[in-house]
Amino acid sequence: MKRNIILAALLAIVSVSASAKITLPKFFGDNMVLQQQTECNLWGTANANKTVTVSTSWNSKTYKTSADKDGKWSLKVSTPSAGGPFDITFSDGEKLTIHNVLIGEVWICSGQSNMEMPMKGFKGQPVEGANSELLACKDNQLRLFTVKRNAQAEPVDTVTGAWNEANAETVRQFSATAYYYGRALRKSLDVPVGLIVVSWGGSACEAWMNRSWIKPEWMSYFKDVKGEVSQANVDKLQQRCPSALYNGMLHPLIGMTIKGVIWYQGEENVSRASTYCDQLSTMIRGWRSEWKEGDFPFYYCQIAPYDYTLIGWNYNSAYLREQQSMVEKLVPNTRMAVLLDAGLKYGIHPRKKRQAGERLALLALGNTYGMKRLPDYAIYDNVEFRGDTAVVAFSNSREWIYFNDGTPTLANYEVAGADGKYYQADSVWIKRNRLYIKSNKVSKPTAVRYGFRDWVDGDLMHDGLPVSSFRTVGATISESSK
Repeated sequence: MKRNIILAALLAIVSVSASAKITLPKFFGDNMVLQQQTECNLWGTANANKTVTVSTSWNSKTYKTSADKDGKWSLKVSTPSAGGPFDITFSDGEKLTIHNVLIGEVWICSGQSNMEMPMKGFKGQPVEGANSELLACKDNQLRLFTVKRNAQAEPVDTVTGAWNEANAETVRQFSATAYYYGRALRKSLDVPVGLIVVSWGGSACEAWMNRSWIKPEWMSYFKDVKGEVSQANVDKLQQRCPSALYNGMLHPLIGMTIKGVIWYQGEENVSRASTYCDQLSTMIRGWRSEWKEGDFPFYYCQIAPYDYTLIGWNYNSAYLREQQSMVEKLVPNTRMAVLLDAGLKYGIHPRKKRQAGERLALLALGNTYGMKRLPDYAIYDNVEFRGDTAVVAFSNSREWIYFNDGTPTLANYEVAGADGKYYQADSVWIKRNRLYIKSNKVSKPTAVRYGFRDWVDGDLMHDGLPVSSFRTVGATISESSK
């Protein structure tokens, strides 16, 4: 009995000693990237009420704070212009040092399977150009972190993952869209870049939101979820369960000092497209509010075309794309990358991930990093009806619109009269930045739409970039047609 008491006492001493060690979230570790030229948040746990010091090798400064009664602590450190590698040493009496830390640009990369899809692709679903890219992807200034899947009913404080330098082995397992985005920033900015992928295939937009942001009418879709989200419902619905991924994967990251977010999601919400603009706008505002970094940049992909009837869905995903296009008009510091020419008719995971990543990068370089004269998207503005011809005008079209292969794919263009029935165009032509559409079956058109189907291979371009699918709203009748 006496021996057991002594062993118990020794174990208690060891336990207290172990709890005194500094513990950091996984995303504060070797090989990480901190956002440059700012006050970066760091946090962790230590022994309760202990003084915690943090020393940064780039400026030889030491910062101090105190752990609270639960052992939690946080502080800010000043970061210089891009550079490294550096060390950061933490101590509450016992030291912990993280090595090979770079200072640069940090981006969150979130969404569902088309953000998650790694460079190696999914089984039987390759990424175009991946093999040749792997031969040249080594870059110790590009750092990669993937948050492990975790659906939870309540917010947690930890994630599983580790920072890695970019090389053939690590890039092959990493998000292709995020990699191409980071590679483009690296080449253009010539600074270290850190990418944190927080994604799960098949995830609903609602899953990435704090429960308090979700409107009751949105919950009607989730028939298995009534009232508060339970762990039983999370276990059943997983990535489709409202708030589950916010709780298990995003919440632990909130507060990490970042430059911005890229997002590729929406396929799971095609069946309830009418609420998507409101949902995504709410999610962006919610993330920004909790991050407390102001209106940080948020760039997102419009979902690529795909024939959803192949999975038994009788919904037109063009309505979801339309809802996505509305977000950038309503929420400041957001922009949409169009992928109407980069889909795959028989596959919901298109191979053209380079286009997705690089188009997101063009938005970031032009809007966040201030590069001038970069390509940009022409956006549907208005339509005018002149007799039997619809004349469509675009904003942001200084370089003029054109057809990708020189001639239009007539099936992409449709005209309707007062009865609302659409017919394929018989004639489509361009003059500078105006699109002219005419159908022999509609003598007095009242509406036009372009690429407004699940599957479409977009052929209307501007400055090397595709024009989004659209349908006309609020059309006016010109004097010449009266």
